[in-house]
Amino acid sequence: MSAPETADRSYTPDAEVVELCSELIRIDTTNYGNGKSNGERVAAEYVAAKLDEVGIESTIYESEPGRATLVAHWDGEDQSADPLLVHGHLDVVPADPKDWKVDPFAGEIFDGCVWGRGAVDMKDFDAMVLSVVRARQRAGVKPRRPVRLVFTADEEAGGVYGAQWLINNHPDTVADCTEGIGEVGGFSITVKDDLRLYLIETAEKGMNWMRLKARGTAGHGSMVNTDNAVTNLVEAVTRIGSHEWPLRVTPTVREFLKTLEDVLEVELDPEDMTTTLAKLGSFSRMFGATIRNTANPTMLNAGYKVNVIPGDAEAHIDGRFLPGYEDEFYATIDELLGDKVQRETVVTDIALETEFSGGLVEAMKACVQAEDPQSRFAPLLMSGGTDAKSWSRLGVRCFGFVPLQLPPDLDFMGMFHGIDERVPTSALEFGSRVLDRFLDQA
Repeated sequence: MSAPETADRSYTPDAEVVELCSELIRIDTTNYGNGKSNGERVAAEYVAAKLDEVGIESTIYESEPGRATLVAHWDGEDQSADPLLVHGHLDVVPADPKDWKVDPFAGEIFDGCVWGRGAVDMKDFDAMVLSVVRARQRAGVKPRRPVRLVFTADEEAGGVYGAQWLINNHPDTVADCTEGIGEVGGFSITVKDDLRLYLIETAEKGMNWMRLKARGTAGHGSMVNTDNAVTNLVEAVTRIGSHEWPLRVTPTVREFLKTLEDVLEVELDPEDMTTTLAKLGSFSRMFGATIRNTANPTMLNAGYKVNVIPGDAEAHIDGRFLPGYEDEFYATIDELLGDKVQRETVVTDIALETEFSGGLVEAMKACVQAEDPQSRFAPLLMSGGTDAKSWSRLGVRCFGFVPLQLPPDLDFMGMFHGIDERVPTSALEFGSRVLDRFLDQA
């Protein structure tokens, strides 16, 4: 069911998106991890005010003071249909201004881009959603089905104070949703000439951020010590960091290769991934982490004085496992640790995978093609994670769909958590138009 013929279809869904993105970036919502963050409540109140201006009420939930998640109900033409979950997060990772060309929280607009922390992760989509919702509301054009708008806290630290907290404490807010769209997917990669491949996320690796602890015999730094906690820890960390994980091909990756083989007109054998990777060229960099488990050491902490051997030492590991290979991941980690180092979980979450098919996927394709006839589509297995992991626990089938038509020379994946993060204004406007079409068909 589409919007009624009497509705005003002269509205402009992309009219505000650039300004909204810039304003959202100017709200510093840095998430430092370990329960520390800035500005999430301020950002949630900003979103609430923008929705309230067009007659949509919202509720802000706080898991801890300042850790705010917003939920709003948007009526659809077919109120009997299951609600669609449209979700984005408001927090961002830290940014050091001295590394940037611009102030990362100034939301500057130049060279055809909006610059700043969160420009692609993910205040671009937050702004697109707000721009489309506000335009449609003012024109009296409802989406085809009811929509649940959710803007979360703490996604950048695993969602413990955001999506995870919401489903544990207020599951009724999204429990009636059956499908959802959110970040990391829907963006274009120029394959050749004007042919663009749009990647729609259908799978995510699981995660385990772990703390390693080694204990040993404390003593004087000048003495022989065969039970040094630092040595025990570093040996285990080295084994983990240098381990070569076996290549695994999931259904999502197999489908991706099938599409890429057709587009590139080159044979890509999923049973011979070493040769296939060599043929992928620049694609192999973004692809490599999607065909193996990974475990990267990221933090070390030990000691308090140069001539004192400490009794304990700690390290942190960012572990990610493919859908279906969680058991293999943990068995390998425990073998690599040895008997002198123990692990404990800091944050963990599941892996996801859904089929690249169905009505929602077909709607995504049709709406992108309406704006970009030179488009092809493939599923994406994301090496990181999103709030989709939490929603899936309630039975929501989630996709990454932030439609962006990007210039061929932009290292888009490098923008995530990178320096000089930015998004083209034309991509924001393109995405708003696609999202507007999508809400009529989803």
